[in-house]
Amino acid sequence: MSKSVLGQPHFHDEAAAFEYLESKLWPDGPVCPKCGGEGYPLKGVKDKKGRERLGLKKCRACRSQFTLRIGTIFEDSHAPLHLWLQAIALMAASKKGISSNQLSRVLGVQLKTAWHMSHRIRLAMAPGGKLPPMGGEGKVVEVDETYHGKVENPAEMRKDGSAALIKTKKGKRHGPANKRPIVALIERGGSARTFHVAEANTVTVAQIVRENVDPASIIHTDGSSLYKFAGREFAEHKKVEHSMGEYVRFEENGAVHNNSCESYFSVFKRGMKGVYQHCSEKHLHRYLAEFDYRHNTRAKLGVDDVQRAETLISQVVGKRLSYRTVGRPADA
Repeated sequence: MSKSVLGQPHFHDEAAAFEYLESKLWPDGPVCPKCGGEGYPLKGVKDKKGRERLGLKKCRACRSQFTLRIGTIFEDSHAPLHLWLQAIALMAASKKGISSNQLSRVLGVQLKTAWHMSHRIRLAMAPGGKLPPMGGEGKVVEVDETYHGKVENPAEMRKDGSAALIKTKKGKRHGPANKRPIVALIERGGSARTFHVAEANTVTVAQIVRENVDPASIIHTDGSSLYKFAGREFAEHKKVEHSMGEYVRFEENGAVHNNSCESYFSVFKRGMKGVYQHCSEKHLHRYLAEFDYRHNTRAKLGVDDVQRAETLISQVVGKRLSYRTVGRPADA
């Protein structure tokens, strides 16, 4: 038997893929996505091309026919489930992500298919519902902002209807001007939450921190004036002055820094290198969800690649993304 993770039967056989996913999504037996009733298997049913319809079930209550694809990221997809499982494993294990072009080559599918599969998987990586506050008494939450990629100019539209990127003068490559702001909150040794905002100002950043961080937390930031509110609204606010060459300061109760945020941004930007030119700004929140997910299920927290993929599979239910809705921004 192959020692490769991708050597498992459910990565290559469609019947095994259905069986594997059903064991993960329906541990107590098939559940009708329409009424929640108990389902039972239908065998021997064939489609118009004479192929057996794998995984077909029928509800004992409402008599509807269904498969596990309904109500998940797999719904209305022509891609085989075993290829979906390969894509999930690859995206879950790749620290800096995997491009749609590479996914297309590895899976042997069209680029458009790989692009849509990857966005559906990123949707599954995003947490569902309201999250509890980060930090707490005695815990450190780092806050930082970065700027990545060029913002789009709605006044300049391409032939395909997408907005063109704002052009900058030659040599003006550094600084936040005409770039996409990203705000990161990272609990020291714990989870991360990132947000793409229209503008990183005091009002926007303060609102994000208030809504996501426990007031009993200790806030660590750089010396930016964006974080002046932190000292008044949280247990303690400590900062390092990057402008004076200070990046870490050792105190009696531990080190003061926001290097966890800097490390996150480093991995994110390496993963997005060569991507943001083709990544519309309205999709940026899904890429952030992808990097958040891998950071929050990293090996240092005791999660390996197989466990990370299995956790991701448990999050595919109730998340639909069609070609019509894929272009909607995060707050739509």
